[in-house]
Amino acid sequence: MYILVINAGSSSLKYQLFDMPSDKPLCTGLIERIGTNEAFIKHKILTAEPAQTIERKGSIADHTAGLQQVLQLLLDPDTGLIHSVDEIKAVGHRVVHGGERFASATLITPAVKETIRALFPLAPLHNPINYQCIDIAEHTFPNAQQIAVFDTAFHQTMPQYAFRYALPESLYTKDGIRVYGFHGTSHKYVSEQAAVWLGKPDAKLISIHLGNGCSMTAVRAGQSIDTSMGFSPLAGLVMGTRSGDVDPAIIFHLMSTGYSPDDVNTLLNKQSGMQGLTGQSDMRDIRKALEAGDRAAALALDIYAYRIRKYIGAYAAVLNGLDALIFTAGVGENDTAMREQVCDGLDFLNINLDSEKNSIHSAGIREINRSDSAVKILVIPTNEELEIANQSYAVLSAN
Repeated sequence: MYILVINAGSSSLKYQLFDMPSDKPLCTGLIERIGTNEAFIKHKILTAEPAQTIERKGSIADHTAGLQQVLQLLLDPDTGLIHSVDEIKAVGHRVVHGGERFASATLITPAVKETIRALFPLAPLHNPINYQCIDIAEHTFPNAQQIAVFDTAFHQTMPQYAFRYALPESLYTKDGIRVYGFHGTSHKYVSEQAAVWLGKPDAKLISIHLGNGCSMTAVRAGQSIDTSMGFSPLAGLVMGTRSGDVDPAIIFHLMSTGYSPDDVNTLLNKQSGMQGLTGQSDMRDIRKALEAGDRAAALALDIYAYRIRKYIGAYAAVLNGLDALIFTAGVGENDTAMREQVCDGLDFLNINLDSEKNSIHSAGIREINRSDSAVKILVIPTNEELEIANQSYAVLSAN
């Protein structure tokens, strides 16, 4: 059963084609800088031996044009993987915000689309693009089932005392102001992988997703019980360009000094975090600056790691114990020094990192803790596209 997975961002589109129930994709692809003349596509065909990569550069006006290019690549007479659009039985879509309505993947109906549209104000950069891609896929693959997998769904198991803010109740009941959490597809995938690795379905886990966006989730017996992002993806950890947690009074102070609401929004979401502290948002560039003796880079990395350690302590308390820490996503999987910095000084929780194991890069799940560490420290590559494919396949199998 061919399932195409679409993971769309505001100016990007990742995709993978699976022949389910196999967990090995037939092809993977990435389109970046959509909406510019410098857009590019990187399409990798994994059924070829060796794998074949096709790259294209040029103007891609919008996500509609991007998906048309994907279709051309899939149908190419020489290198394509399908002969007809009807071979695609389902398209699985990453949708960032599902509100309280969706706690699992769901078949997309007109009513589901309307709910996604109604949530535009809560995810203005993502839900409109997700909605647009659903529209495009419905026309491009008219006989395929369209399935939505929501970033917020995994966190719907949080208890009310964890997701409610101490605000007037009407702001929750009428306006939906609460903790929703994000990166749920990633946290679900890696926490399930960890439970299998540990042979412990009821494991107490802290999942640490460190990319340009960063979040942490406390997971008990496969369920999210607390998460660092909140009403929006702005809360919690220090990120590439987002501030993470700040005192809300700072917003009023800035507005009293001449900042408009839009100015504050831009400042906290696009000009803060590592970008604000160092002038750069990419951890690789910040590492280079550190090596050159940049004090701002050193301080920023200290702040970044310190915030993660604070959440580890909080979530260890929430879980009343801990079986494993999980590092995942671009920084979590690849930044050896950051993992060591985060774990330094956590021996009171019996978290003991092995520097030698930590320095070894290899594919798949690996343990980087010392043998005397009561808490496992795991590096688990995330795979949101595979998780979307698995959830889509489960929806189809149940219907």
